[in-house]
Amino acid sequence: MFRISQYMQELANPTPLGPKRNPPGPVVIWNLVRRCNLTCKHCYSISADKDFPGELSTQEVFDVMDDLKAFHVPVLILSGGEPLLRPDIFDIARRAKGMGFYVGLSTNGTLIDATNIDAIDAIGFDYVGISLDGIQATHDTFRRKQGAFDASMQGIRLCRERGIKVGIRFTLTQDNAHELPLLLQLMEDESIDKFYLSHLNYAGRGNRNRKDDAVHEATRRAMDLLLDACWRDQTQGRHKEFVTGNNDADGVYLLLWVRKNFPHLESHMRAKLAQWGGNSSGVNISNIDNLGNVHPDTMWWNHNLGNVRERPFSEIWMDTSDTIMAGLKAHPRKVGGRCGACQYFDICGGNTRVRAWQVSGDPWAEDPGCYLEDEEIGV
Repeated sequence: MFRISQYMQELANPTPLGPKRNPPGPVVIWNLVRRCNLTCKHCYSISADKDFPGELSTQEVFDVMDDLKAFHVPVLILSGGEPLLRPDIFDIARRAKGMGFYVGLSTNGTLIDATNIDAIDAIGFDYVGISLDGIQATHDTFRRKQGAFDASMQGIRLCRERGIKVGIRFTLTQDNAHELPLLLQLMEDESIDKFYLSHLNYAGRGNRNRKDDAVHEATRRAMDLLLDACWRDQTQGRHKEFVTGNNDADGVYLLLWVRKNFPHLESHMRAKLAQWGGNSSGVNISNIDNLGNVHPDTMWWNHNLGNVRERPFSEIWMDTSDTIMAGLKAHPRKVGGRCGACQYFDICGGNTRVRAWQVSGDPWAEDPGCYLEDEEIGV
């Protein structure tokens, strides 16, 4: 995840470059259930509205949580499918909060209503992320359900009214890129706390629909809109959060934006971005799926590192006998093509390896999702 707002704050109030602080353990994005009431075009877990056999029991989830806490995992993102369809979701979330985890809920928002908002509020979720793919008709088309947009907006408003930190999660494609300005305005009009733009990654249903991925020029336009909106928010003292995911070239694009708009701060920003270091799949970002399989991140579902029923997560995560994990944990990573030759490799870290793998069959090939021109990256 690339935290644009953090760097905009750095532009407004530069701070000295301190020592790099690595998190104590990886963020765990946990797909607790595969069942979902929607069948979205870009779903990476290929969910459906049915029960899937073999999912972890409540006690198994609790046992894994004990291991995660001992392993110093700081953050649990409870996801799905649709996590609110799991009957014990509030028991799991309540226990996670009691153990001291930062707990996020990643939901489509359609099931948040008057019957459960009290329970959601009582849990004390640190963040609730609700996915929107555009305004009404576009969103309903992506979600393949009429009325999905209105239901998700109701969920957003109920959370906001309770003082729960809530954000929009938007996956950029060629079919909805034109609605990004409308969603940014919606964020403003509805006083929404956070905006997360996810670049389409080639996994799950997103892999089957990659022909619809936003072309590179559309991606650049979207990033320009996001950077400008975030800087405007910063200068007006509102301090909403803007973040992106699934394309670490965003860090380099921000540096180019700084070069254009704040040239006197370029070297300072480059140092800060290099300290961030880009992609952290297999290092600081992890995933457990509904069956207990561990993956380098949520887009690597066709590569299992092990199962928490058979080995503790803490043991699986540190095992570099898996060649993918060994490569992801290498520093610097050995990446070929234009990524390996890029003069900003220290910022982006070679970008998203699963995208390279899906397209070329080689996880260490150049990332086809990089939207920067050869001249911009010195290739």
